Amino acid sequence: MPDCPHLSATRHFWLVALFIVVTSLWLPASGLTQDGAQNGRLLDLEKDELKLGFIKLTDCAPLVIAKEKGFFEAEGLQVKVIAQPNWKTLLDNVISGELDGAHMLSGQPLAATIGIGTKAHVVTAYTMDLNGNAITVSNSIWERMQESDPALFSSTPKHPISAQALKPVVDEMLSDGAKLQMGMVFPVSTHNYELRYWLAAAGIHPGMYTATDIGGRTDADVELSVTPPPMMPATLEAGNLQGYCVGEPWNQQAVAKGIGVPVVTNYDIWKNKPEKVFGVTKEWADYHPQTHLAVVKALIRAGQWLDETDSKGKLVNREEAARLLSRSDYVGADYDVIKNSMTGYFYFQRTDKRAMPAFNVFFKHHATYPWYSDGVWFLTQMRRWGQIAEPQPAEWYHEVVRKVYQPQVYLEAAQMLVDEGLLDPRDVPWDTDGYKPATSDFIDGVQYDGRQPIEYLKSHKIGNRE
Repeated sequence: MPDCPHLSATRHFWLVALFIVVTSLWLPASGLTQDGAQNGRLLDLEKDELKLGFIKLTDCAPLVIAKEKGFFEAEGLQVKVIAQPNWKTLLDNVISGELDGAHMLSGQPLAATIGIGTKAHVVTAYTMDLNGNAITVSNSIWERMQESDPALFSSTPKHPISAQALKPVVDEMLSDGAKLQMGMVFPVSTHNYELRYWLAAAGIHPGMYTATDIGGRTDADVELSVTPPPMMPATLEAGNLQGYCVGEPWNQQAVAKGIGVPVVTNYDIWKNKPEKVFGVTKEWADYHPQTHLAVVKALIRAGQWLDETDSKGKLVNREEAARLLSRSDYVGADYDVIKNSMTGYFYFQRTDKRAMPAFNVFFKHHATYPWYSDGVWFLTQMRRWGQIAEPQPAEWYHEVVRKVYQPQVYLEAAQMLVDEGLLDPRDVPWDTDGYKPATSDFIDGVQYDGRQPIEYLKSHKIGNRE
């Protein structure tokens, strides 16, 4: 039967009317647009489907929480959070565009930008956490350290434990023609620099990088090598390593398996030390400024959620975070192991459980702000151990961090959250010049002032001093 013109027109009218009604009802109710704005502060996203990379460590938590608690979605972002096999692959995938951005070692954007290893301009506008690492030794090395220092013969020895008790072990091995084998996760990782710092503070030379020695073993008293974080416990158990520096949960895993003893955390090597950052290429940031802002907004909210406490100071969301992280698509370790450090406790031995509420910090102490002084410290360590081959003037250090760190992006994202009623303005360091006050909160008591990198290099006895 042929269509009736009257019925066709009527049907068209009602279809249009239905569309208008549904649209008018949906927009106010959701409060969201494709741009992810909630209070009229619209972001015109250049890209709303993102792939972000991470390594299986508990400090990937801000990415996981931003996805699982809907903070990305609230900004109009559809995000896939994808595990990477190692730090090199992760960086390569960000540079190639396979990933839009990633959970990165603090040293990676700096090193890439100045051409250590891979050469690419990488930037960061968000620091993901403070602290979170530890140095673990095998049971046999721990026993030898106890023989060197009888004070360690205790179920709860005094902390922090310096590497002084390890030095006689290292010297004895050297006299026998052997070297202690220790693992870290990447040449420009915080773990590498923390392990080197701890050893050098006790007079143990961790080795130098040179043009012909990219392994950093020249003049070394111990041999450091790269091992991916999840493989650390198995490598220790097999005897291929006698110690390592890694993030959680892989130190607590050694305790749970009875194969090793964490001897010091990086909180004790440098109190409230920056750990990971969120990194993107400069090109990506330039092409996607609104999307970058949206990601940083979501990550700030995730860090805030992770550090939320009740009236008694108890972390209220960490157990939920630990359960999410324990999933196989994220960290994939046992919930009970992840829960230890995430809820403010740390096992040095099964007999030695200690309250460490600051072991993982994701928001407090202006943790998420991209401090220039943090970047300068990593550059001093690259120079100290020879990864930066030639001496550089102080201004060079400040110029490099300004190329990499983007506090202006962070502050713009933070202001949007304040305007939306989602962030207390007191939680943002609005008036800083980007440099924290000088501090001596290091295991050797040496003072660090980010404004004076050359003076800091000169204050150490081992490594390059200029």
